[in-house]
Amino acid sequence: MLASRTALRFRPVAMPLRAKITNPAFLNGSVKYDVLFESKFGTRTIILNRPKKLNSLTASMVSKITPRLQEWEKSDLAKVIVLKGAGRALCAGGDVVAVASDVKDGTPEGFKKAAEYFGEEYKLDHLIASYTKPYVAIMDGITMGGGVGLSMHAPIRIATENTLFAMPETTIGFFPDVGASFFLSRLDGKLGTYLGMTSAQLKGWDVVMAGVATHFVPSERLPMLETRLAELETSDLSQISEAIDDFVGEVPKGYQFALSGDIRKAIDRCFNFKSVKQVIKALEKENTAWAHETIGLLRERSPRSLAVTLRQLRDGSNWDIDETFKREFIIASRFVQTEDFVTGVEAKLVLKGKDRPNWQPANIEDVDQDIQKWYFDVKMDDPELELLPRPRSWIPYKGMPHHRAKHYQVDLPNEAEVKQLIEGMHRDGGVNAWLAEEVVDFFVQNRRGRAGVAEKVRDILARKTKLRAAGERELSTLMWVQ
Repeated sequence: MLASRTALRFRPVAMPLRAKITNPAFLNGSVKYDVLFESKFGTRTIILNRPKKLNSLTASMVSKITPRLQEWEKSDLAKVIVLKGAGRALCAGGDVVAVASDVKDGTPEGFKKAAEYFGEEYKLDHLIASYTKPYVAIMDGITMGGGVGLSMHAPIRIATENTLFAMPETTIGFFPDVGASFFLSRLDGKLGTYLGMTSAQLKGWDVVMAGVATHFVPSERLPMLETRLAELETSDLSQISEAIDDFVGEVPKGYQFALSGDIRKAIDRCFNFKSVKQVIKALEKENTAWAHETIGLLRERSPRSLAVTLRQLRDGSNWDIDETFKREFIIASRFVQTEDFVTGVEAKLVLKGKDRPNWQPANIEDVDQDIQKWYFDVKMDDPELELLPRPRSWIPYKGMPHHRAKHYQVDLPNEAEVKQLIEGMHRDGGVNAWLAEEVVDFFVQNRRGRAGVAEKVRDILARKTKLRAAGERELSTLMWVQ
């Protein structure tokens, strides 16, 4: 329930840019007000400010955000970082139109400029993923592609009723980058593979239920939430998350996650293969309206992009966060050398056409192993991404959620955590004989009553558990099924 609080009145303080620019070449063409910075007590806010372009992320914006984050990380006065966007988007993606223009003529200079853009973007995303202070991403509005990179690596990710999430890269002849190899591959089951290959969209509460966002806050409460964060004067993740919980909205009556139930089971079955052709065959075997629609989506996407994405998300599940960005940099450097990238960007983003682009190869069946292999074989002369310096204590993580508060879990429960409880392996559980509502109650209390927990856990239990055989006087308890 929203706590009643007295709002403080103060004027946002614009901070001058004092930190060293990591790549001075990026200042060429810099736009003065494409990013705004505010300071309110212990809160430091980044505002993406290209509303007419849906805050698409340019080289100029990256060149400003990176040094400012580095400066704030060293400041004892900066307690919490907040990211938000002006207008109806957080960020609709990276400025790939400019990148496609650079590489269209196939010159070494164009490829170099494209590599510089992706390199600086990925270094910023990695800085966020390894940031030592709490970082809150407010995903109010369109959040796609490059905008996902700026938000998905944050420990706290807030969705609203306006949130529209997608990784649409396969529609433009590219691949889900900005660390998607890491975060999509670690969503429950094969949900991330489905989202990455189809470019399917999630809205509102579905963004939370999928594990993309950690909290749902109605947009009308965001000003009060930002005021509350400024009042906290703390970098303790537990206190920050608990404060956000005061503003969380209730799950709508009758709500059901769009990718739950039979559809969710089918996603895990069909996207658990090593080739796109096998995925298509599995979908054909399902023979449902959803399966036929999904086949149609895949047939529209770049066959090259689909093959690379499928392997990327399989291999990426074993990469740590450092290796993720280094490997994606190589893959991106390869993609900008292909016709599909320029063709896709021009067809979908420049001409905004509805027809299927002229992909090469044209059909999923024509993508051979050599095409796929080219993106993943690391060579001695491949460009290497040099990540920004991190603290000596930095250890690249492999798991997700990777940000843990001392006594509080920020994310909603995922399948792995529910499985641990049922099998007696949960750190706070202790037993391995549970009734369904006992499991629900446990996680509701564990997450301090946050809205959405019960719905998420019940969905997991319905798909992943069954009742044990019980004696005449015993209640049937749950067991986990694969």
